[in-house]
Amino acid sequence: MVRVEGVLVALFEMTADALQAIPPTDFTAEGIWERRDLQRLLRDNIAAVDESLLVIAEEFGDFEGSDRRIDLLCIDRDARVVVVELKRTYHGGHMDLQALRYAAMVSSLTFDQVVDVFERHLARVSPDRQGQGRQTLTDWLDDTDELSGDVRIVLVSAGFGAEITTTVLWLTTTYALDITCIRLTPHRVDDRILLDITQLIPLSEAEEFTIRLRHREQAARTASSGRDWAQYVIATPPEESKPLRKRWAILELVQRLHSAGVPMTAIADVIPGSRIISAPGILDGPDLIEQFTQKYKSFGNNIHKWFTDHPIHDHDATWLVSNAWGRQTAPTLDRLVELAPNQDFSYRAAP
Repeated sequence: MVRVEGVLVALFEMTADALQAIPPTDFTAEGIWERRDLQRLLRDNIAAVDESLLVIAEEFGDFEGSDRRIDLLCIDRDARVVVVELKRTYHGGHMDLQALRYAAMVSSLTFDQVVDVFERHLARVSPDRQGQGRQTLTDWLDDTDELSGDVRIVLVSAGFGAEITTTVLWLTTTYALDITCIRLTPHRVDDRILLDITQLIPLSEAEEFTIRLRHREQAARTASSGRDWAQYVIATPPEESKPLRKRWAILELVQRLHSAGVPMTAIADVIPGSRIISAPGILDGPDLIEQFTQKYKSFGNNIHKWFTDHPIHDHDATWLVSNAWGRQTAPTLDRLVELAPNQDFSYRAAP
């Protein structure tokens, strides 16, 4: 990185002869507003900040005796309520203190309350999905309807002053609060605005350690609540998978078995219930949806329960794997491993 007119630059255009620095611009100078532009875009593209988040409310303010509003309220894959606070300024204001207040206010939310909040959000921004809030949430959380009881905070800003970063580091290291700081840096290139999205806290070097701590907390919650929060590593040639949630672990092992030559009919024989289905033909996209809807009466109303973006083609047929597994994950993985062509196929719970 270099400084251009006193501004630190991390984005460059590479030519055959040189690296040309592209200085950052300013949200205010570009006429980009906090709520009208940044908040709206992140609401509809929250994965750009964190792919584990599902937005359940915007400008959430269901607080008795307070007129405060949370920019974006989310649920993550670990069933935690997530407060997302957004600023377009370079110092971040007092967003850390605001977010702490908000986290305390939403810490007592129940699953049913979250469903109600989400339904109202869908009615406003996605009317065609109204009435699907509860099912969407239970699918997002791998068939559980229980919140973890923890609250995360995600601070998103054009910059963070020393007061904020010092406070966040103190809270995360001393009190183990889960707070993430994301910096948004706009760059103008001709008539386009490019957005550099960088996680500042926790540092990427500390991410693995942070994940291990979270897995330990999940194991403790599993023991106390009886819920299955486990993640699994699928070990097959040529390499192990990353830790995967239940639904993704099943899909990963099925795909690897099929790639190793195991017929899908054999795989279907060991999967319980109707959690793997097929239709004739090599199908993808709209054709896949149409054919499976014609063959299975309930498919059209339950498309979200299937890995429709990950069809498996085998002997002029297309197979779909369910993404709803509940407590059947480990027994199903055991049966699938028994189909493996050699001893190199296995799985284990992630630490």
